[in-house]
Amino acid sequence: MRRVFLLVLDSLGVGALPDAERFGDAGAHTLDHLVQATGGLDAPRLLELGLGLIPGVTALTRPVSAAGAYGRCREVSVGKDTSTGHWEMMGCPLERAFPVFPDGFPAEIIDPWLERTGLPGLLANRVASGTAIIEELGAEHLASGKPIVYTSADSVFQVAAHEEAFGLERLGEICAVAREILVPHGVGRVISRPFVGDPGAFRRTYNRRDYSLEPPCETSLDRLTAAGVPVVGVGKIEDIFAGRGVGESVHTEGNEDGMRRTVELARTLESGLVFNNLVDFDMLFGHRRDPAGYRRALERFDADLVLLERELGEDDLVLLTADHGNDPTHAASTDHTREFVPLLACGPAIAGGVELGTRDSMADIGATVEEALGLSPAGPGTSFYDALGVG
Repeated sequence: MRRVFLLVLDSLGVGALPDAERFGDAGAHTLDHLVQATGGLDAPRLLELGLGLIPGVTALTRPVSAAGAYGRCREVSVGKDTSTGHWEMMGCPLERAFPVFPDGFPAEIIDPWLERTGLPGLLANRVASGTAIIEELGAEHLASGKPIVYTSADSVFQVAAHEEAFGLERLGEICAVAREILVPHGVGRVISRPFVGDPGAFRRTYNRRDYSLEPPCETSLDRLTAAGVPVVGVGKIEDIFAGRGVGESVHTEGNEDGMRRTVELARTLESGLVFNNLVDFDMLFGHRRDPAGYRRALERFDADLVLLERELGEDDLVLLTADHGNDPTHAASTDHTREFVPLLACGPAIAGGVELGTRDSMADIGATVEEALGLSPAGPGTSFYDALGVG
């Protein structure tokens, strides 16, 4: 009757990977740099669990002993985006990077998309910050009816449109068409980016939707579902895995809502995996280069984690990690950063002070989840379940 709660603190990297320079991310360290930029971090539970003891973390207080197990994972996949990180986490690392479009999308993609959707045209079609491009072109979008298309250093086709004037359903329809067209091109995700408001006061909403490629190999979620183990995705997990292996999906409106829903599940779910992506760290604070906001969000999460732990059964396991970095002090761009990701484990039956070291792959997390829930891990990750000291 064990439950596993896997919480992804989206973008909380803990230091540049050895190949970070290839990605323009040499010296990146999301956690250390946000702490240094803001003068500290008031997150007592995370510190007790061993956040400051993670290899490569130098800006935090280091307790004499930790209440949880701690370490970090390297990413072996070629990339630093949401899909790549989550797929590797669940046992599907990628040998080749998704294609990116630094010069915008070519006519062979755009022309059939406009023809099939009947759109009067589009705006932008270039690399851009989501909030900046909406501020720049939102008024023209309202006047012309043309959606705003943009991309980033990730393999994403992003479409922004006014939720009320353009219509949320219509936005979803044109994104679904784009997803179909982009499958043979191997683009990782199509993202709908609805916004509301008037010129000068536009704001994006939590009605975002990700239209992902399916993972190219079997994942831990597939194996759990096939074995009859309940899998609940909280936040954008269902979208990241194109619905595969996720039995129930819970839509959320940010970190606080996501943790509230996770606490509710801890009170009602009898067994299985709760897999939660906490998107605000990345979307609101990493990409917007806001270390102070990032710190506040971590401190709020720390308090919510305590509430979750109060609802745990004696056999339950909580795993904390991230999918990539997004250093809010990194000046080169507003994109993700290529970093190690943290690994913390806690639960009533878990031995404290366990050093998990540097794991060879994020896939070790999926292998551990499988073993904790009664499966024999299929690889490629190596489970650290036995190291947790669970009876």
